[in-house]
Amino acid sequence: MSVVSTLAKSVRQYKKDSLMTPVLVTGEVILECVLPLIMASLIDHMSGGDLGLVIRYGAILLVMAMLSLFFGMKAGESAARASTGFAANLREDIFFRVQDFAFADIDKFSASSLVTRMTTDVTNVQNAYQMIIRIAIRTPLMIIISVVMCLKIHAGMSIIFLAMIPVLAIALLLIATKVMPVFRRIFKNYDALNNSVQENVSGIRVVKSFVREDYEQEKFEKASEGVRKDFTYAEKILALNSPVMMFAIYTAMLLVSWFGANIIISSGGSELTTGELSSLITYGVQILSAIMMLSMVFVMITMAAESGERIAEVLDHETSLKSPENGITEVKNGQIDFDKVDFAYGSGKLALEDVDLHIPSGATVGILGGTGSSKTTLIQLISRLYDVTDGSVKVAGIDVRDYDLETLRDAVSVVLQKNVLFSGTIKDNLRWGNKDATDEELIEACRAAQADEFVSQFPDGYDTWIEQGGTNVSGGQKQRLCIARALLKKPKVLIMDDSTSAVDTKTDALIRAGLKKSLPDTTKIIIAQRVSSVEEADIILVMDDGKIVEQGNHEELMAKNGIYREVYDSQTKKQEDEDNE
Repeated sequence: MSVVSTLAKSVRQYKKDSLMTPVLVTGEVILECVLPLIMASLIDHMSGGDLGLVIRYGAILLVMAMLSLFFGMKAGESAARASTGFAANLREDIFFRVQDFAFADIDKFSASSLVTRMTTDVTNVQNAYQMIIRIAIRTPLMIIISVVMCLKIHAGMSIIFLAMIPVLAIALLLIATKVMPVFRRIFKNYDALNNSVQENVSGIRVVKSFVREDYEQEKFEKASEGVRKDFTYAEKILALNSPVMMFAIYTAMLLVSWFGANIIISSGGSELTTGELSSLITYGVQILSAIMMLSMVFVMITMAAESGERIAEVLDHETSLKSPENGITEVKNGQIDFDKVDFAYGSGKLALEDVDLHIPSGATVGILGGTGSSKTTLIQLISRLYDVTDGSVKVAGIDVRDYDLETLRDAVSVVLQKNVLFSGTIKDNLRWGNKDATDEELIEACRAAQADEFVSQFPDGYDTWIEQGGTNVSGGQKQRLCIARALLKKPKVLIMDDSTSAVDTKTDALIRAGLKKSLPDTTKIIIAQRVSSVEEADIILVMDDGKIVEQGNHEELMAKNGIYREVYDSQTKKQEDEDNE
């Protein structure tokens, strides 16, 4: 699908304003082009001393000028309404499109690039759209009508203006050809700049704790300097546009004035009158000024063309994960089966290899493994955040690819490693789990997650405002609120990805007891670094390098004297040493 047709879909309810603007502009241009003819008649009749005729022409000029002003104001108003509305729809369409993206799609574009497309790129397209529906209509009309008027007044003199048009067109084309690749590079540098800002802001605590402010400033300055240099270079090229245009305008005016004066003197006013010469100069200025304005439109469109392609790339992108037609809309239980599953991110090395696993509904599963052992990757396949490379993952005996995505993800509640709270009250955040949950249900979920105690101590209780990202609560409090939010979904499968790492062992044990009591029939998968967090699980998995290397309950794994036993003994000894101190 072409870029133009993709972007045009976002005009929608602003089609009327978009069509009305050229109509109003046409009226404005016609009036402006008739004015010099009236002015020529006025100048020619002023020498006759007929005051009544002068007043009549003056009144006509005033009325026409007022009408032209009215059409111009209305055109500007409708153009602004159409362009800002179009931009609002574009941002909305991009945002809604991103909501359907899979993790792999987000990885492809990057968050910083998507932000740039929704802000800078949309603004560029908005400005270009306003130019197109107003100036790009006005200038060709102005040129055509003014040229016709010039030919009507004096065909020979009109050649001067017509000769300037191809000169200006060639200059404009050369400038655009030179500047287009620069704009393309600028937008890529914008992505890098936004990425630097995003990383710094989201990781500001890490930056400060490692005293890396100077390094981050240097990285930002490098990205910012790249954008500055490219923009400076682009502006240097574009700056040639104005002097070329002004040279053409003044050259044409001088030539017309010179030859026109000679014609008037030599013909005694029979071939060309003073008023006609005046209107001829006015039309010439209108022609060349319109070309100059057209060059500005061309530059704006040139810059917006790259932005439009970037926006269309997002809007036309087909997400790698889709709900199947007539997808299954009920998850009957929490049974999970991995059947010879292989998985790789993109075309890279396998992150999971030959995984076979059966988890009965209602069972509690603990997963241990070192960093990079693909524990998180394993659980992301259950809610189909990614699709398997080979094999299949089944929930309740049905391949996850056969489920309606919303149904599947609503039945699988995940508390991820990076716990995220959104700006709003604690109640608002908890109701992400169940928008219709009563206050009593919120409190019950928080009690199970061991969050009610600290929430109740806040002056505003459950109406306490949470800052963006949950920056005004501790890591442990954030984790417990996220667990409570997940419990409110009453899921068939609950996955906790190292989500109790910021709480002490006693609170961790209380949370597990709360989960067992509040969700007795839910399959619970707990990823943890502490053996104490998983030793009571029905099934314990030990992962290494994308494979399940040990599987069984606590007693069975202890008897094997393998990795699990080694980790258990190491952590137990460490705990005993700490207790003795």
